Amino acid sequence: MRQILLIDDEEKLRTLMAKIIGLEGFEVTQAEDANSAQKKLTQKDFDVIICDVKLPDANGVELIKEIKDKQPLSEVILLTAYGNISDGVQAIKNGAFDYLVKGDDNNKIVPLLHKAMDKVQLAKRVYQLEKQVGKRYSFDNIIGKSTGILNAIELGKKVAQTDTSVLLLGETGTGKEVFAQAIHNASKRTNKPFIALNCSAFNRELLETELFGHIAGAFTGAIKDKKGLFEEAHTGTIFLDEIGEMAIELQAKLLRVLEAGEFIKVGTSLPTKVNVRVIAATNRNLEQEIETGHFRSDLFYRLSVFQITLPPLRERISDIELLASNFTQEFALKMNKKIKSLEPDYIKALQQNQWKGNIRELKNIIERSVILSDKDILDTDSLPYELRSIRSQDDKSISAFSMAGVEKLHIQKVLNYTQGNKAETARLLGIGIATLYRKIEEYKIA
Repeated sequence: MRQILLIDDEEKLRTLMAKIIGLEGFEVTQAEDANSAQKKLTQKDFDVIICDVKLPDANGVELIKEIKDKQPLSEVILLTAYGNISDGVQAIKNGAFDYLVKGDDNNKIVPLLHKAMDKVQLAKRVYQLEKQVGKRYSFDNIIGKSTGILNAIELGKKVAQTDTSVLLLGETGTGKEVFAQAIHNASKRTNKPFIALNCSAFNRELLETELFGHIAGAFTGAIKDKKGLFEEAHTGTIFLDEIGEMAIELQAKLLRVLEAGEFIKVGTSLPTKVNVRVIAATNRNLEQEIETGHFRSDLFYRLSVFQITLPPLRERISDIELLASNFTQEFALKMNKKIKSLEPDYIKALQQNQWKGNIRELKNIIERSVILSDKDILDTDSLPYELRSIRSQDDKSISAFSMAGVEKLHIQKVLNYTQGNKAETARLLGIGIATLYRKIEEYKIA
């Protein structure tokens, strides 16, 4: 039921308005003054509050702030017997949805109420989505029980409670952005913006305007002012991925943000103040980059106040089954497939891989497997050739480092490249078709 709180000290007018609103399908609660309204606001959540400006114990314009503090998703419509421009302006500034003069309200209040209700319902849906996203990117949802990832999570939880800059280190695909979001969502900035940017996706000029913005006329094509991502992230967190790719000239501007909390937009000399927490990430060795002159040492020391290294997947063998099971259920749900489990040989094949692409590569492999599978279990038939178990004729595993293992893996890769065309595979390998068939049988290549 859509809940309305009606605050007015004129009983007859309040009762009449309550009946009109009630006929529109709303449930109306009445209050004769600010004090009783405050009590009701602590007892129940309201979608829209309709409030008279002049109450016996308060001014409705000022009361808006208290209402919004208690119930931030609700909307407030103010009513007054005498129209006053300054009151109307202040009411909107304080967060009112609209401001009506009594006498005009009979025809306007119901349509206005529906508009306010639409805004409230939208705000509630957005809030629920944000809660779901926040839950998804929490430390509790980072999968893994291996020592390396548990140590990283413990460090992340501790630094989240501060405003300290964080430098996330690790190979590509280890989940640095997810980890950065978890830090943000565990911090006091959780309800503020989280903005992520990959520094390697832009050239120097574009990256500067993306980060810091520009004013109209700053360069050809700058027809209007543009806010930079630092300004958009004000009071929140900005995540700068691949920070090692940032041009040396821009690093000085970033250092100024970290040290002084301000930056200068392109095309002006006036500073803009911001309050932003910076989390940066890289797969490069920044100390080596400093030695080659590609990264500023002062920026490195400012960013690396608190470092967290995310371990590669090959060092998290015990987590592979957990991650694979989670991704399987995720993709099975999206594709409306009923996959109950993973075959032991399938899991073993995953655990034997080197995972140069880390979690991102694993996720892609699982998605491919779910697409290919017509069973209720994922088996090795749905894996790429190079990931399938390498077994000898007596079903004992062949070492991936033995000559037989290398030969089998190479044949698998070429078969994969030719999409199973054996004649073309034999030609590319430089062997006869009979030899290829013998090798396929010998190594049990599917």
